Amino acid sequence: MKKRLLTLLGFFILNGLFAQQDIPFEKDYFKDRKDEFKTAKKDFDEGMKMMATANASSDPSLSLLKNFKYNITLYRAAIPFFERALTFNPNYSMLNYQLGKCYMASNHKFKAVELLDKAYKVNPTIAKDIHFFLGWAYHVKNNWEKAKYHYDLYKKSLTQTEAINVEMANKKMFECTNGEKLEKNPVRVWVDNLGAAINTEFPEYSPLITADESTIIFTSRRSDTYKGGVDPNDGQYYEDIYIARRNEKGQWEKAQNLGSSINTDNHDAPAGLSADGNKLFVFYGWKGAGDIYESKFENNAYSKPVKLPNDISGKDSYESSAAISYDGKELYFASTRPGGMGEEDIYMSKWDEKRKNWGMPTNLGPIINTKYRETGIFLHPDGETMYFASEGHESMGGFDIFMSKKVQGVWTKPVNVGYPVNSSDDDVFFVTSGSGRYAYYTSFREDGFGEKDLYRITFLGPEKEPMLSGEDNLLVNARPVKELNLEPKVEITSSSLIILKGVIRDEKTKQPLASLIELMDNEKNELITTFTSDAVTGKYMITIPGGINYGIAVKADGYLFHSENIFIPKSSGYREYQKDIDLKKIEVGKAIVLRNIFYDFDKATLRSESTAELERLIGLMNENPTLKIELSSHTDSRGNDAYNQKLSEDRAKSVVDYLIMKGISSSRLVAKGYGENRLLITDDEIAKMKTQTEREEAHQMNRRTEFTILSK
Repeated sequence: MKKRLLTLLGFFILNGLFAQQDIPFEKDYFKDRKDEFKTAKKDFDEGMKMMATANASSDPSLSLLKNFKYNITLYRAAIPFFERALTFNPNYSMLNYQLGKCYMASNHKFKAVELLDKAYKVNPTIAKDIHFFLGWAYHVKNNWEKAKYHYDLYKKSLTQTEAINVEMANKKMFECTNGEKLEKNPVRVWVDNLGAAINTEFPEYSPLITADESTIIFTSRRSDTYKGGVDPNDGQYYEDIYIARRNEKGQWEKAQNLGSSINTDNHDAPAGLSADGNKLFVFYGWKGAGDIYESKFENNAYSKPVKLPNDISGKDSYESSAAISYDGKELYFASTRPGGMGEEDIYMSKWDEKRKNWGMPTNLGPIINTKYRETGIFLHPDGETMYFASEGHESMGGFDIFMSKKVQGVWTKPVNVGYPVNSSDDDVFFVTSGSGRYAYYTSFREDGFGEKDLYRITFLGPEKEPMLSGEDNLLVNARPVKELNLEPKVEITSSSLIILKGVIRDEKTKQPLASLIELMDNEKNELITTFTSDAVTGKYMITIPGGINYGIAVKADGYLFHSENIFIPKSSGYREYQKDIDLKKIEVGKAIVLRNIFYDFDKATLRSESTAELERLIGLMNENPTLKIELSSHTDSRGNDAYNQKLSEDRAKSVVDYLIMKGISSSRLVAKGYGENRLLITDDEIAKMKTQTEREEAHQMNRRTEFTILSK
C-alpha cells in the first residue's frame, strides 16, 4: 500500500513537473504509451505539414496578417489534427502555439489566448510572431492593455526591412485605442436570435431585408444545399441563398432554398437587395474573379441572374457587394479594380436612360475609401444614409460597420456605429429596417443554434434617469434600486421614410394585376422612377424619403389609371401605409379621382404641380380618341354654399380649358361643379372622428377633382 502511494505521488509530481516543462513529441517522454504516442505524433506531423505549406506560400510583400488570412483554409483544416495531438500531449509549446494560431483562423478565437499564453510562458522564444498572435488573441477578447503590450513587443522585434509589419502592428494598436473608447460609451441595444425558422446547426450569415422587414434573404451552408455538394477545402456544404417571409402574425416562416434559378452547385451568396425586394444582386465568386449578377422578382419568383455589365463586373477585379438607391438610379458596389485608393473600394454608377444600362463608375473618394478594404454596402431607402464595412477609418478590430450621410450630394465622414454592434473581430454584413429602429446581422454567440446565426438588433434611446418623488429623494439611499420608477426605454426613430405597399387588383374580379407604377416629384414635374406590381400576386411596395410632394400613378392596359398624392414632412419620421388599389376598366359610368390636381388657395388657378396628372389624362384621351368625359370639381362642406358651388364650377372649367389648349376637342369634355353636394365623407362621420388630423384628412378627401366616362 505504501509503495502504491509513493508511485502515485511520483506520478503526480512528474505530471506537475511536465506541466512546467516544454515536452516535445519524443519517444523518451512517453515510453509507457508507445501506441498512443505513435497516433498522436502522426496527427501532429500532419498538422505541421499544413503549416509548412502555408509558410511556403507566404508572400514577403504582404503583411503577416494578410498572409495568414490568405492561408485561412489550411489553418482551419489543421485544427482537428492538432486537437487530437493536444489531448495526448498538452505541454508541448510548439503544439500549443500552432493550435492557438489555428484557432485565430476559426470561429473559436476565444480559445486561442490560453494556448498561446501557455506556449509563450513555457518557451518565450517559440516563434518571432508569438507576440503578434498573443496580442491579436487578447484583442478579440477586448483586453486592450495586454493586446497593445504584445503588439508593441512584436513591433520592437522587427527589423528595418519589415516595415509592412511595423505598419500592421501600429494599426492593430490604433484599433485597440478605438476599442477602448467605444467600449466606454456603448450603444444601447437589444440583440435577439431570429429563431429556429431561420437559424440551424449550420452557419447562417450575410442577411438582406426588405424595407418593411417582411422578407429576409441570406447565405447558409446547410445540408439541403443545391445538389448537396461539399467543399473539399473545408469539408462544409457549399453556400446557397435562402429566403424567408413573415406571416400575418409577424413570425418568420421556415426558410427555403431559392432553388436552381439562383443557386448553383458551387458557392452562391446574396450581394444586395433593393428596398422593395424586386432586385436581388447575387455574388458568384467561382465565375471569373468574382462577379455580381442581377435577378428580378417576376411572377412571384426570382429570375435567372444576369451578369452586370463589364463596367461594373470587371474582368480583372473582384466585386463582392452591391446596393441600389431607392429610385433605382444609382448603383453602389465594392471592387478591387486597379486604380483604386485601397485594396477594395466603393464605387458608384448612374443609370444611363439613353443606353438603358449602367454608366462608367466613379470612386467615392478618400472620405469613404481608405487604403484598406471597404465592402458590405447597404443603402437605406431614405436616400441619404449609407452603411458599409471597413478595415480602415476608426475600426476597433478587423472590419467594423460605419455610417455616412449624404448632405447636398456629398457623403460625410463615416462614423463607427459603436460597440457592441461592432466588435473587435470582423463585422461586415449589416442592414437596417426602413424605420431605422432595427438592424440585422450575423453573430457567433453561446445561445445560438449553430456556428453562426442571424440576429435582430433593436436600437434604444439614451437611458432615462430615475424619476423620484420628494420623499423618494429623502429615502433613496435606504431603498433597493429595483423599487425606483424607471421610465421605459425609448427607441430611436431617426428615419424619414414612407413605405406604401399593398395589392393591385381588378375592381370587379379582385384578381391581381401586373401594373406600372410611376413616382413623380410634383414640385419639379419630374419622373423619379417606375415600379411594377407582380403579375401573379399583384403585390407592390414603394419606399420614398419624406419631405417631397409625391404623385403616384398606377397604370395597366385597358384600365383607367389610379392616382395618389403623398406628402409627409421630413420631420414626421417613419410611416408605413397599406394601400390596396382596385383598377377600373375603361367603361361608361366609371369615375376616378385625380388626386394630383392642385389649385391656388381659394382660387381656380391650376398650380404647376398639376402638370404631370393633366398630361397623364391627356395621354388617356389620346389613346382612346372616342372617349367623352365629365370633369367635375368638389369642395368640402365648410364655407358658404353658393361660394363653394361657384369655386367648384370655375375649377372644373380650368381643367377643361387646359385640356382644350393641349388639343383635346371641346366636344369630348364637359365641365361640372358640384360644390359640397357630393361629399365622400359626411359631416356626421367627420364629427365622430377623434383627432383634428383625421378630420382635416377627411375634408381633404372631399376637396377633389374627378373625371367620369360619359361615352366610349
